[in-house]
Amino acid sequence: AEKVLGYDLLSLCLEGPRDALDRTQHCQPAVRRSALSPQVVERCVAAAGYSVGEFAALVFAGALGFAEALYAVKVRAEAMQKASEAVPSGMLSVIGRREANYKFACLEARKHCESLGIENPVCTVSNYLFPDSRVIAGHLQALEFLQENARKYYFKRTKMLPVSGAFHTTLMEPAVEPLAEVLKSIEIQKPLLCVYSNVDGKKYMHSKHIQKLLVKQVVSPVLWEQTMHSVYERKQGTEFPYTYEVGPGSQLGAILKQCNLKAWKQYKHVNALEDEEAAET
Repeated sequence: AEKVLGYDLLSLCLEGPRDALDRTQHCQPAVRRSALSPQVVERCVAAAGYSVGEFAALVFAGALGFAEALYAVKVRAEAMQKASEAVPSGMLSVIGRREANYKFACLEARKHCESLGIENPVCTVSNYLFPDSRVIAGHLQALEFLQENARKYYFKRTKMLPVSGAFHTTLMEPAVEPLAEVLKSIEIQKPLLCVYSNVDGKKYMHSKHIQKLLVKQVVSPVLWEQTMHSVYERKQGTEFPYTYEVGPGSQLGAILKQCNLKAWKQYKHVNALEDEEAAET
């Protein structure tokens, strides 16, 4: 990873500084590997990755080589960082009541931005997490408007995310071409197992499909809730597979619990650092 990126990624992950790690160009490549038992790998039926984690899922499935995928992530992260710096924008995590109408709230937030003289304002759902939970992204003024008027739109809780831009919206358009170019130069194989796309929540079909949707993902909402329904669709009475979340944090497990409680009962979090410490002892 250090050879591909040109800097010491491990040192940055473990020692910081935190503000450098939080920068898009650094945090996206900071994907940690973790050891799973051979039996788990052999029996794996599907993989999915959240946002940039989709590259890790495709590496795991044999569709992308590790070095090539990491280089593509490097290009993607740098291009998205540059796009973020062009417009003051961000992402707002929202927990809503059943009555919440996210599209209407975003529409009114865009109208507010227009009243401030902002041309072509962006405010849209960028991440579908679980029922009654969304991430809204766009111009900072739009997100501030939504926070100030949260009760009007039946938002129970809002929180600005510590990211530098409005990812998975049209404000990331400048990042599309650089990623498209690098993906054209990379050999992409058909996955050895099912990998689900963030763009439509469906299985990737072939290498050209992967190339096309990885680019589209940069400016499209992450349909994670929909992906969870696709992955765990089973006939009644069929047992759910074991689910492993690999890497730091267990946020995807928390989301799975909200989407499918029965599937979550077979969930396990695997932490790379804990594995390494166990191996050393």
